[in-house]
Amino acid sequence: MGLFPFGVLFVVVLLLFTPVVNGIGANWGTQSTHRLPPEIVVRLLKDNGVQKVKLFDADYDTLKALGKSGLEVMVGIPNDMLSTMGSLKAAEKWVSKNVSAHISNNNVNIRYVAVGNEPYLTTYNGTYLKTTLPAMQNIQTALVKAGLGNQVKVTCPLNADVYESSSSLPSGGDFRADIHGYVSQLVKFLRDNGCPFTINIYPFISLYIDPNFPVEYAFFDGNATPLNDGGTIYTNMFDANHDTLVWALQKNGFGNVPIIIGEIGWPTDGDRNANAQLAQRFNQGFMQHISAGKGTPMRPGPVDAYLFSLIDEDAKSIQPGNFERHWGILTYDGLPKYILNLGTTNSGSLVPARSVKYLERKWCVLKPNAKVDDPQIAPSMSYACGLADCTSLGYQTSCGGLDARGNISYAFNSYYQINNQLDDACKFQGLGTVTKSDPSTGTCRFGLMIQPYYGGAERKHGYTRMALALILFLWTSL
Repeated sequence: MGLFPFGVLFVVVLLLFTPVVNGIGANWGTQSTHRLPPEIVVRLLKDNGVQKVKLFDADYDTLKALGKSGLEVMVGIPNDMLSTMGSLKAAEKWVSKNVSAHISNNNVNIRYVAVGNEPYLTTYNGTYLKTTLPAMQNIQTALVKAGLGNQVKVTCPLNADVYESSSSLPSGGDFRADIHGYVSQLVKFLRDNGCPFTINIYPFISLYIDPNFPVEYAFFDGNATPLNDGGTIYTNMFDANHDTLVWALQKNGFGNVPIIIGEIGWPTDGDRNANAQLAQRFNQGFMQHISAGKGTPMRPGPVDAYLFSLIDEDAKSIQPGNFERHWGILTYDGLPKYILNLGTTNSGSLVPARSVKYLERKWCVLKPNAKVDDPQIAPSMSYACGLADCTSLGYQTSCGGLDARGNISYAFNSYYQINNQLDDACKFQGLGTVTKSDPSTGTCRFGLMIQPYYGGAERKHGYTRMALALILFLWTSL
Protein backbone atom coordinates (compact mmCIF):
# COMPACT_ATOMS: atom_id res chain seq x y z
CA MET A 1 0.00 0.00 0.00
CA GLY A 2 2.71 2.56 0.82
CA LEU A 3 3.33 3.81 -2.68
CA PHE A 4 5.22 7.09 -3.22
CA PRO A 5 3.32 10.42 -3.07
CA PHE A 6 1.07 9.53 -5.93
CA GLY A 7 0.31 6.06 -5.15
CA VAL A 8 -1.56 3.94 -2.56
CA LEU A 9 -4.59 2.37 -3.89
CA PHE A 10 -7.20 -0.02 -2.76
CA VAL A 11 -10.59 -1.51 -3.48
CA VAL A 12 -12.55 -3.14 -6.28
CA VAL A 13 -14.55 -1.81 -9.07
CA LEU A 14 -15.18 -0.22 -12.96
CA LEU A 15 -13.47 1.23 -16.07
CA LEU A 16 -13.29 3.06 -19.38
CA PHE A 17 -11.81 2.83 -22.81
CA THR A 18 -10.93 5.57 -25.25
CA PRO A 19 -13.74 6.50 -27.65
CA VAL A 20 -11.10 6.72 -30.37
CA VAL A 21 -10.36 3.01 -30.25
CA ASN A 22 -12.70 0.25 -29.12
CA GLY A 23 -15.06 2.34 -27.03
CA ILE A 24 -15.67 2.72 -23.35
CA GLY A 25 -15.80 -0.14 -20.85
CA ALA A 26 -17.71 -0.36 -17.59
CA ASN A 27 -17.70 -2.51 -14.46
CA TRP A 28 -21.10 -4.03 -13.74
CA GLY A 29 -21.29 -5.06 -10.10
CA THR A 30 -24.34 -6.69 -8.55
CA GLN A 31 -23.85 -6.41 -4.78
CA SER A 32 -27.25 -4.77 -4.38
CA THR A 33 -30.35 -5.54 -2.35
CA HIS A 34 -32.41 -4.79 -5.47
CA ARG A 35 -30.76 -5.34 -8.84
CA LEU A 36 -31.93 -3.73 -12.01
CA PRO A 37 -33.05 -6.56 -14.33
CA PRO A 38 -30.11 -7.61 -16.56
CA GLU A 39 -32.07 -6.85 -19.73
CA ILE A 40 -32.52 -3.23 -18.61
CA VAL A 41 -28.82 -2.91 -17.77
CA VAL A 42 -27.72 -4.32 -21.13
CA ARG A 43 -29.97 -1.83 -22.92
CA LEU A 44 -28.60 0.90 -20.66
CA LEU A 45 -25.04 -0.03 -21.65
CA LYS A 46 -25.91 0.03 -25.33
CA ASP A 47 -27.85 3.31 -25.05
CA ASN A 48 -24.72 4.90 -23.58
CA GLY A 49 -22.41 3.52 -26.22
CA VAL A 50 -20.55 1.29 -23.78
CA GLN A 51 -18.90 -1.48 -25.77
CA LYS A 52 -17.19 -3.55 -23.09
CA VAL A 53 -18.37 -4.81 -19.72
CA LYS A 54 -16.45 -6.32 -16.82
CA LEU A 55 -18.30 -8.68 -14.49
CA PHE A 56 -17.28 -10.03 -11.10
CA ASP A 57 -18.86 -13.45 -11.58
CA ALA A 58 -20.52 -15.47 -14.32
CA ASP A 59 -24.17 -15.09 -13.36
CA TYR A 60 -26.35 -17.00 -15.81
CA ASP A 61 -29.10 -14.37 -16.15
CA THR A 62 -26.56 -11.61 -16.71
CA LEU A 63 -24.72 -13.53 -19.41
CA LYS A 64 -27.95 -14.60 -21.07
CA ALA A 65 -29.00 -10.94 -21.29
CA LEU A 66 -25.64 -10.10 -22.88
CA GLY A 67 -26.24 -12.65 -25.62
CA LYS A 68 -26.27 -11.14 -29.14
CA SER A 69 -25.62 -7.68 -27.63
CA GLY A 70 -22.26 -7.36 -29.32
CA LEU A 71 -20.72 -6.17 -26.06
CA GLU A 72 -17.27 -7.52 -25.20
CA VAL A 73 -17.50 -9.37 -21.88
CA MET A 74 -15.00 -10.11 -19.12
CA VAL A 75 -16.42 -12.75 -16.78
CA GLY A 76 -15.03 -13.22 -13.27
CA ILE A 77 -14.09 -15.99 -10.88
CA PRO A 78 -14.40 -14.76 -7.26
CA ASN A 79 -11.49 -15.17 -4.85
CA ASP A 80 -13.36 -17.76 -2.80
CA MET A 81 -13.32 -20.07 -5.83
CA LEU A 82 -9.57 -19.89 -6.48
CA SER A 83 -8.72 -22.94 -4.41
CA THR A 84 -11.44 -24.94 -6.17
CA MET A 85 -9.98 -23.96 -9.54
CA GLY A 86 -6.76 -25.62 -8.40
CA SER A 87 -8.39 -28.76 -9.75
CA LEU A 88 -8.14 -29.00 -13.54
CA LYS A 89 -11.38 -30.99 -13.63
CA ALA A 90 -13.18 -28.21 -11.74
CA ALA A 91 -11.68 -25.59 -14.07
CA GLU A 92 -12.81 -27.50 -17.14
CA LYS A 93 -16.32 -27.80 -15.72
CA TRP A 94 -16.40 -24.07 -14.93
CA VAL A 95 -15.24 -23.11 -18.43
CA SER A 96 -17.75 -25.45 -20.05
CA LYS A 97 -20.66 -24.06 -18.04
CA ASN A 98 -19.75 -20.36 -17.85
CA VAL A 99 -17.81 -19.70 -21.05
CA SER A 100 -18.27 -22.32 -23.77
CA ALA A 101 -22.02 -22.73 -23.26
CA HIS A 102 -22.70 -18.98 -23.40
CA ILE A 103 -20.53 -18.46 -26.47
CA SER A 104 -22.07 -21.32 -28.41
CA ASN A 105 -25.68 -21.22 -27.17
CA ASN A 106 -26.28 -17.53 -26.41
CA ASN A 107 -23.73 -15.86 -28.69
CA VAL A 108 -22.11 -13.98 -25.80
CA ASN A 109 -18.91 -12.21 -26.85
CA ILE A 110 -16.75 -13.37 -23.93
CA ARG A 111 -13.19 -12.14 -24.40
CA TYR A 112 -11.61 -12.45 -20.96
CA VAL A 113 -11.83 -14.51 -17.80
CA ALA A 114 -10.75 -12.55 -14.73
CA VAL A 115 -9.38 -15.15 -12.32
CA GLY A 116 -9.75 -13.61 -8.86
CA ASN A 117 -10.22 -9.97 -7.96
CA GLU A 118 -7.24 -8.20 -6.38
CA PRO A 119 -6.15 -11.49 -4.73
CA TYR A 120 -2.73 -10.09 -3.76
CA LEU A 121 -4.24 -7.17 -1.87
CA THR A 122 -2.25 -6.38 1.26
CA THR A 123 -5.30 -6.64 3.52
CA TYR A 124 -5.82 -10.29 2.50
CA ASN A 125 -2.59 -11.15 4.32
CA GLY A 126 -1.42 -13.61 1.69
CA THR A 127 -4.61 -15.71 1.72
CA TYR A 128 -4.64 -16.19 -2.05
CA LEU A 129 -0.94 -16.01 -2.89
CA LYS A 130 -0.56 -19.74 -3.48
CA THR A 131 -3.92 -20.42 -5.16
CA THR A 132 -4.17 -17.64 -7.75
CA LEU A 133 -1.59 -18.75 -10.34
CA PRO A 134 -2.59 -22.46 -10.31
CA ALA A 135 -6.20 -21.37 -10.90
CA MET A 136 -5.13 -19.17 -13.82
CA GLN A 137 -3.08 -22.01 -15.31
CA ASN A 138 -5.97 -24.46 -15.09
CA ILE A 139 -8.48 -22.04 -16.58
CA GLN A 140 -6.04 -21.39 -19.44
CA THR A 141 -5.62 -25.13 -20.02
CA ALA A 142 -9.39 -25.58 -19.96
CA LEU A 143 -9.90 -22.76 -22.48
CA VAL A 144 -7.33 -24.28 -24.85
CA LYS A 145 -8.96 -27.70 -24.51
CA ALA A 146 -12.33 -26.11 -25.34
CA GLY A 147 -10.84 -24.56 -28.48
CA LEU A 148 -11.09 -21.04 -27.04
CA GLY A 149 -7.42 -20.36 -26.29
CA ASN A 150 -7.13 -17.62 -28.91
CA GLN A 151 -10.58 -16.12 -28.48
CA VAL A 152 -10.74 -15.87 -24.68
CA LYS A 153 -7.79 -14.64 -22.61
CA VAL A 154 -7.05 -15.16 -18.93
CA THR A 155 -6.20 -12.21 -16.73
CA CYS A 156 -6.18 -11.31 -13.02
CA PRO A 157 -7.23 -7.83 -11.88
CA LEU A 158 -4.66 -6.63 -9.35
CA ASN A 159 -4.61 -3.65 -7.04
CA ALA A 160 -1.90 -1.07 -7.53
CA ASP A 161 -0.43 -2.03 -4.17
CA VAL A 162 1.38 -4.92 -5.90
CA TYR A 163 4.07 -2.46 -7.01
CA GLU A 164 5.90 0.40 -5.36
CA SER A 165 8.62 2.95 -6.02
CA SER A 166 11.91 3.11 -4.17
CA SER A 167 12.40 6.73 -5.21
CA SER A 168 8.86 8.18 -5.16
CA LEU A 169 9.22 8.45 -8.95
CA PRO A 170 7.80 6.15 -11.64
CA SER A 171 11.31 5.13 -12.71
CA GLY A 172 11.81 3.62 -9.25
CA GLY A 173 8.95 1.20 -9.80
CA ASP A 174 9.21 -2.50 -9.03
CA PHE A 175 6.96 -5.26 -7.74
CA ARG A 176 6.43 -5.10 -3.99
CA ALA A 177 9.33 -6.81 -2.27
CA ASP A 178 7.33 -9.24 -0.13
CA ILE A 179 5.41 -10.65 -3.12
CA HIS A 180 7.98 -10.05 -5.86
CA GLY A 181 8.28 -13.72 -6.75
CA TYR A 182 4.54 -14.31 -6.88
CA VAL A 183 3.89 -11.29 -9.11
CA SER A 184 6.81 -12.16 -11.41
CA GLN A 185 5.49 -15.70 -11.91
CA LEU A 186 2.00 -14.40 -12.61
CA VAL A 187 3.24 -11.87 -15.18
CA LYS A 188 5.43 -14.51 -16.83
CA PHE A 189 2.32 -16.66 -17.25
CA LEU A 190 0.49 -13.71 -18.82
CA ARG A 191 3.35 -12.99 -21.21
CA ASP A 192 3.81 -16.61 -22.24
CA ASN A 193 0.12 -16.96 -23.06
CA GLY A 194 -0.43 -13.59 -24.73
CA CYS A 195 -2.63 -12.33 -21.90
CA PRO A 196 -2.98 -8.77 -20.51
CA PHE A 197 -1.99 -7.42 -17.09
CA THR A 198 -5.09 -5.90 -15.49
CA ILE A 199 -4.58 -3.19 -12.86
CA ASN A 200 -7.01 -1.14 -10.75
CA ILE A 201 -5.96 2.47 -10.12
CA TYR A 202 -7.75 4.71 -7.61
CA PRO A 203 -6.49 8.26 -6.97
CA PHE A 204 -9.49 8.78 -4.67
CA ILE A 205 -8.22 6.14 -2.26
CA SER A 206 -4.87 7.86 -2.00
CA LEU A 207 -6.66 11.08 -1.09
CA TYR A 208 -8.92 9.23 1.35
CA ILE A 209 -6.13 7.60 3.36
CA ASP A 210 -3.57 10.41 3.20
CA PRO A 211 -4.70 13.86 4.38
CA ASN A 212 -1.46 15.32 2.95
CA PHE A 213 -2.04 13.96 -0.54
CA PRO A 214 -1.88 16.83 -3.08
CA VAL A 215 -5.53 17.06 -4.16
CA GLU A 216 -4.89 18.58 -7.58
CA TYR A 217 -2.62 15.66 -8.46
CA ALA A 218 -5.65 13.36 -8.43
CA PHE A 219 -7.23 15.22 -11.35
CA PHE A 220 -6.33 15.96 -14.96
CA ASP A 221 -6.60 19.74 -15.11
CA GLY A 222 -2.86 20.34 -15.10
CA ASN A 223 -3.05 22.40 -11.90
CA ALA A 224 -0.80 20.11 -9.85
CA THR A 225 2.85 20.80 -9.17
CA PRO A 226 4.62 18.79 -11.90
CA LEU A 227 6.67 15.73 -10.97
CA ASN A 228 9.95 15.58 -12.89
CA ASP A 229 11.25 12.07 -13.41
CA GLY A 230 14.56 12.47 -15.24
CA GLY A 231 13.04 14.90 -17.69
CA THR A 232 9.67 13.14 -17.98
CA ILE A 233 6.96 15.39 -16.55
CA TYR A 234 3.92 14.05 -14.71
CA THR A 235 0.99 16.29 -13.81
CA ASN A 236 -1.49 13.66 -12.61
CA MET A 237 -1.45 10.55 -10.47
CA PHE A 238 -2.92 8.23 -13.08
CA ASP A 239 -0.03 8.66 -15.52
CA ALA A 240 2.57 8.45 -12.75
CA ASN A 241 1.04 5.37 -11.17
CA HIS A 242 0.49 3.65 -14.50
CA ASP A 243 4.10 4.28 -15.52
CA THR A 244 5.38 3.00 -12.19
CA LEU A 245 3.83 -0.29 -13.26
CA VAL A 246 5.40 0.02 -16.72
CA TRP A 247 8.82 0.49 -15.13
CA ALA A 248 8.22 -2.50 -12.85
CA LEU A 249 7.30 -4.66 -15.83
CA GLN A 250 10.35 -3.53 -17.80
CA LYS A 251 12.77 -4.11 -14.94
CA ASN A 252 11.59 -7.69 -14.68
CA GLY A 253 11.72 -8.46 -18.39
CA PHE A 254 8.03 -8.05 -19.19
CA GLY A 255 8.05 -4.69 -20.96
CA ASN A 256 5.74 -5.80 -23.77
CA VAL A 257 2.88 -7.20 -21.69
CA PRO A 258 -0.38 -5.32 -22.54
CA ILE A 259 -2.02 -3.36 -19.72
CA ILE A 260 -5.75 -3.06 -19.06
CA ILE A 261 -7.09 -0.57 -16.52
CA GLY A 262 -9.63 -2.82 -14.83
CA GLU A 263 -11.12 -0.20 -12.53
CA ILE A 264 -10.88 3.55 -12.29
CA GLY A 265 -13.42 6.03 -10.98
CA TRP A 266 -14.56 8.37 -8.23
CA PRO A 267 -17.40 7.92 -5.68
CA THR A 268 -20.17 10.46 -5.12
CA ASP A 269 -21.06 10.04 -1.46
CA GLY A 270 -19.95 8.64 1.88
CA ASP A 271 -16.93 10.93 2.41
CA ARG A 272 -16.13 14.64 2.31
CA ASN A 273 -14.18 14.16 -0.94
CA ALA A 274 -16.84 11.92 -2.47
CA ASN A 275 -19.43 14.04 -4.27
CA ALA A 276 -20.91 14.49 -7.72
CA GLN A 277 -18.80 17.56 -8.49
CA LEU A 278 -15.45 15.86 -7.89
CA ALA A 279 -16.62 12.63 -9.52
CA GLN A 280 -17.63 14.54 -12.63
CA ARG A 281 -14.33 16.40 -12.63
CA PHE A 282 -12.33 13.19 -12.34
CA ASN A 283 -14.27 10.97 -14.75
CA GLN A 284 -14.68 13.66 -17.39
CA GLY A 285 -11.03 14.56 -17.00
CA PHE A 286 -10.03 10.94 -17.45
CA MET A 287 -12.19 10.58 -20.56
CA GLN A 288 -10.65 13.67 -22.11
CA HIS A 289 -7.19 12.55 -21.05
CA ILE A 290 -7.44 9.23 -22.88
CA SER A 291 -9.70 10.28 -25.77
CA ALA A 292 -6.82 11.42 -27.98
CA GLY A 293 -5.24 7.98 -27.72
CA LYS A 294 -1.89 9.37 -26.60
CA GLY A 295 -1.53 7.13 -23.57
CA THR A 296 1.08 7.84 -20.89
CA PRO A 297 4.72 8.95 -21.23
CA MET A 298 5.99 5.35 -20.87
CA ARG A 299 3.15 3.73 -22.85
CA PRO A 300 2.06 5.93 -25.78
CA GLY A 301 -1.09 4.79 -27.52
CA PRO A 302 -4.70 3.97 -26.65
CA VAL A 303 -5.61 3.25 -23.02
CA ASP A 304 -7.82 0.20 -22.51
CA ALA A 305 -9.93 0.87 -19.42
CA TYR A 306 -13.20 0.15 -17.63
CA LEU A 307 -14.93 2.78 -15.53
CA PHE A 308 -15.80 1.87 -11.98
CA SER A 309 -18.63 1.78 -11.69
CA LEU A 310 -21.77 1.67 -13.77
CA ILE A 311 -24.38 1.52 -10.97
CA ASP A 312 -24.31 2.04 -7.19
CA GLU A 313 -24.36 -1.12 -5.06
CA ASP A 314 -26.09 -0.71 -1.71
CA ALA A 315 -25.00 -4.08 -0.29
CA LYS A 316 -21.25 -3.73 -0.74
CA SER A 317 -19.05 -4.00 2.32
CA ILE A 318 -18.26 -0.61 3.83
CA GLN A 319 -15.18 -1.88 5.64
CA PRO A 320 -12.92 0.24 3.40
CA GLY A 321 -15.24 3.24 3.85
CA ASN A 322 -18.84 4.40 3.40
CA PHE A 323 -18.01 5.56 -0.12
CA GLU A 324 -17.91 1.93 -1.29
CA ARG A 325 -21.63 1.97 -2.07
CA HIS A 326 -21.42 5.09 -4.25
CA TRP A 327 -18.98 4.44 -7.12
CA GLY A 328 -21.65 4.41 -9.83
CA ILE A 329 -21.93 7.02 -12.54
CA LEU A 330 -25.60 6.07 -12.23
CA THR A 331 -27.80 5.62 -9.16
CA TYR A 332 -29.17 2.25 -8.07
CA ASP A 333 -32.18 2.82 -10.33
CA GLY A 334 -30.14 3.87 -13.36
CA LEU A 335 -30.36 7.67 -13.16
CA PRO A 336 -27.31 9.77 -14.16
CA LYS A 337 -25.72 11.50 -11.18
CA TYR A 338 -24.04 14.23 -13.21
CA ILE A 339 -23.29 15.25 -16.77
CA LEU A 340 -20.64 12.95 -18.22
CA ASN A 341 -19.68 12.91 -21.87
CA LEU A 342 -18.32 9.50 -22.79
CA GLY A 343 -17.95 10.56 -26.40
CA THR A 344 -20.47 7.91 -27.43
CA THR A 345 -23.88 9.63 -27.53
CA ASN A 346 -25.33 12.48 -29.57
CA SER A 347 -26.50 14.24 -26.40
CA GLY A 348 -23.02 14.36 -24.87
CA SER A 349 -24.46 13.13 -21.58
CA LEU A 350 -25.47 9.88 -19.91
CA VAL A 351 -28.72 8.21 -20.91
CA PRO A 352 -30.88 6.95 -17.98
CA ALA A 353 -32.20 3.41 -17.70
CA ARG A 354 -35.53 2.80 -19.39
CA SER A 355 -38.60 0.89 -18.21
CA VAL A 356 -37.52 0.85 -14.55
CA LYS A 357 -40.41 -0.22 -12.31
CA TYR A 358 -40.68 1.22 -8.80
CA LEU A 359 -42.60 0.27 -5.70
CA GLU A 360 -45.51 2.50 -4.61
CA ARG A 361 -44.64 6.16 -3.99
CA LYS A 362 -44.51 6.08 -0.20
CA TRP A 363 -41.81 6.51 2.42
CA CYS A 364 -41.27 5.66 6.08
CA VAL A 365 -40.46 8.56 8.43
CA LEU A 366 -40.35 9.35 12.13
CA LYS A 367 -43.83 10.13 13.47
CA PRO A 368 -44.37 13.90 13.83
CA ASN A 369 -45.33 13.52 17.50
CA ALA A 370 -42.39 11.27 18.35
CA LYS A 371 -39.62 12.78 20.46
CA VAL A 372 -36.02 12.48 19.29
CA ASP A 373 -34.93 11.65 22.85
CA ASP A 374 -37.26 8.64 23.05
CA PRO A 375 -35.14 5.77 24.46
CA GLN A 376 -36.21 3.51 21.57
CA ILE A 377 -34.80 5.90 18.92
CA ALA A 378 -31.14 4.94 19.25
CA PRO A 379 -31.57 1.15 19.08
CA SER A 380 -34.14 1.43 16.28
CA MET A 381 -31.92 3.68 14.18
CA SER A 382 -28.88 1.51 14.84
CA TYR A 383 -30.79 -1.58 13.78
CA ALA A 384 -32.10 0.08 10.61
CA CYS A 385 -28.66 1.32 9.57
CA GLY A 386 -27.08 -2.04 10.35
CA LEU A 387 -29.35 -3.84 7.90
CA ALA A 388 -30.03 -1.09 5.38
CA ASP A 389 -27.85 1.73 4.01
CA CYS A 390 -27.11 4.91 5.94
CA THR A 391 -23.85 5.76 4.15
CA SER A 392 -25.32 9.04 2.86
CA LEU A 393 -25.55 10.30 6.43
CA GLY A 394 -22.54 11.97 8.01
CA TYR A 395 -20.15 14.88 7.76
CA GLN A 396 -20.17 16.57 4.34
CA THR A 397 -22.19 13.81 2.70
CA SER A 398 -25.28 14.30 0.51
CA CYS A 399 -27.54 14.08 3.56
CA GLY A 400 -25.12 15.70 5.99
CA GLY A 401 -27.40 18.72 6.38
CA LEU A 402 -30.32 16.81 7.90
CA ASP A 403 -31.35 17.52 11.46
CA ALA A 404 -31.87 14.77 14.04
CA ARG A 405 -35.42 13.99 12.87
CA GLY A 406 -34.24 13.87 9.29
CA ASN A 407 -31.43 11.43 10.12
CA ILE A 408 -33.84 9.12 11.92
CA SER A 409 -36.37 9.26 9.08
CA TYR A 410 -33.65 8.53 6.53
CA ALA A 411 -32.57 5.42 8.42
CA PHE A 412 -36.16 4.22 8.87
CA ASN A 413 -36.93 4.75 5.18
CA SER A 414 -33.84 2.94 3.99
CA TYR A 415 -34.83 -0.14 5.98
CA TYR A 416 -38.43 0.16 4.82
CA GLN A 417 -37.54 0.40 1.14
CA ILE A 418 -35.00 -2.43 1.23
CA ASN A 419 -37.69 -4.62 2.78
CA ASN A 420 -40.03 -3.84 -0.13
CA GLN A 421 -42.20 -1.44 1.87
CA LEU A 422 -43.67 -4.15 4.08
CA ASP A 423 -45.93 -2.57 6.68
CA ASP A 424 -44.04 -4.18 9.55
CA ALA A 425 -40.79 -2.64 8.29
CA CYS A 426 -41.99 0.83 9.33
CA LYS A 427 -43.07 0.12 12.89
CA PHE A 428 -39.87 0.69 14.88
CA GLN A 429 -41.58 0.33 18.28
CA GLY A 430 -44.36 2.62 17.14
CA LEU A 431 -41.99 5.42 16.11
CA GLY A 432 -42.40 5.11 12.33
CA THR A 433 -45.20 6.15 10.02
CA VAL A 434 -45.78 5.90 6.28
CA THR A 435 -46.16 9.08 4.23
CA LYS A 436 -46.89 9.70 0.55
CA SER A 437 -45.10 13.04 0.66
CA ASP A 438 -41.50 12.72 -0.58
CA PRO A 439 -39.23 13.74 2.34
CA SER A 440 -36.22 14.36 0.06
CA THR A 441 -34.55 17.75 0.55
CA GLY A 442 -31.82 19.52 -1.39
CA THR A 443 -29.03 17.08 -2.19
CA CYS A 444 -30.50 14.40 0.07
CA ARG A 445 -32.61 11.85 -1.77
CA PHE A 446 -34.84 9.57 0.27
CA GLY A 447 -34.83 6.45 -1.86
CA LEU A 448 -37.89 4.91 -3.46
CA MET A 449 -37.03 1.27 -4.11
CA ILE A 450 -37.33 -0.43 -7.47
CA GLN A 451 -39.37 -3.59 -7.75
CA PRO A 452 -37.38 -6.69 -6.70
CA TYR A 453 -35.73 -8.73 -9.43
CA TYR A 454 -36.27 -12.44 -8.92
CA GLY A 455 -33.53 -13.81 -11.13
CA GLY A 456 -31.77 -16.96 -9.86
CA ALA A 457 -29.05 -15.65 -7.55
CA GLU A 458 -31.14 -12.75 -6.27
CA ARG A 459 -33.67 -15.10 -4.73
CA LYS A 460 -30.90 -16.62 -2.67
CA HIS A 461 -28.85 -13.61 -1.67
CA GLY A 462 -30.95 -10.48 -1.93
CA TYR A 463 -34.58 -10.26 -0.92
CA THR A 464 -34.62 -13.47 1.13
CA ARG A 465 -31.72 -12.30 3.29
CA MET A 466 -33.45 -9.02 4.02
CA ALA A 467 -36.77 -10.74 4.73
CA LEU A 468 -35.05 -12.95 7.28
CA ALA A 469 -33.58 -9.84 8.86
CA LEU A 470 -37.07 -8.39 9.12
CA ILE A 471 -38.36 -11.58 10.75
CA LEU A 472 -35.52 -11.37 13.27
CA PHE A 473 -36.41 -7.76 14.05
CA LEU A 474 -40.08 -8.60 14.55
CA TRP A 475 -39.17 -11.51 16.80
CA THR A 476 -36.89 -9.39 18.98
CA SER A 477 -39.59 -6.72 19.20
CA LEU A 478 -42.16 -8.98 20.78
